[in-house]
Amino acid sequence: MPRILGIEIPANKRLDVGLRYIYGIGPARARAICKRANLDPAKKTNELDDAAVASLAQILQEGFVIEGDLRRQVAQDIRRLVAIGCYRGLRHRKGLPVHGQRTRTNARTRKGVRKTVGAVRDRTTRRLGRSEDEAKPEAKPEAKPEAKKA
Repeated sequence: MPRILGIEIPANKRLDVGLRYIYGIGPARARAICKRANLDPAKKTNELDDAAVASLAQILQEGFVIEGDLRRQVAQDIRRLVAIGCYRGLRHRKGLPVHGQRTRTNARTRKGVRKTVGAVRDRTTRRLGRSEDEAKPEAKPEAKPEAKKA
């Protein structure tokens, strides 16, 4: 299992697929890196020699923003949007979709687990599954004070 810039690349994958395990590298960029390093994208990563791994590491270091630097840059961009108070920043702050998707239904990835709105008045009612009228204890009829007989 080759290690490029501290990231473990799976040994049994093609080179262009294995490079995608690095944050910031997708299919097109992986093919471009293979072409720049003069390596066959169909070659398995465990077949790479040390010189090929070193050339890949050098290409990645000098030409691309990847891994920690890219994560930091994305987080900084989001913080900037929130700080200036633009619409996208407000959506990030509220934890809602940013790119205009509907939120009346769906959007569960951004919104998280459903929070039920509309509370039941009594906790025991909810637990027992009874209606409110059934849950209230029956009131005892008040005893009428007896009138004195004269």
